[in-house]
Amino acid sequence: MYTIGQIAEMFQLPVSTIRYYDKEGLFPDLKRSSGIRQFGPKEIEALRVIECLKKSGLEIKDIKLFMEWCSKGSDTYAQRRELFLRRKEIVEQEIAKLERVLDMIRFKCWYYEQAMQDGNEDHLNELVPNHLPPEIQKLYDHAHEK
Repeated sequence: MYTIGQIAEMFQLPVSTIRYYDKEGLFPDLKRSSGIRQFGPKEIEALRVIECLKKSGLEIKDIKLFMEWCSKGSDTYAQRRELFLRRKEIVEQEIAKLERVLDMIRFKCWYYEQAMQDGNEDHLNELVPNHLPPEIQKLYDHAHEK
């Protein structure tokens, strides 16, 4: 069993956040000994899921609903799966956006390295947007997709 301080350190979260989660009922079976919260494997896994869902953009009220579904057993498997399928789609869309951002950063790193070698941007201005080296052209094109 772990104390709230140990859990906070483990997940790099403020103790107040974990207390808030508890207050919101996200750890329904949390045991206490002399008023001290005791976190076991079930709560650790719940916290991993909570943090995953939060990072995917889900609000606490919706995470609370998910936790309620979990307590209802197998009748809610389809709802839980649907929730994760929606979160998966949202995260995949965000990753795609970030990949375009990363390709722009990679392009600009290459661009300014070339500008430093050349001492100016004159030659680069002749290459952009359609006459770049093939691997750089891919980065440029991907970064400029709508």
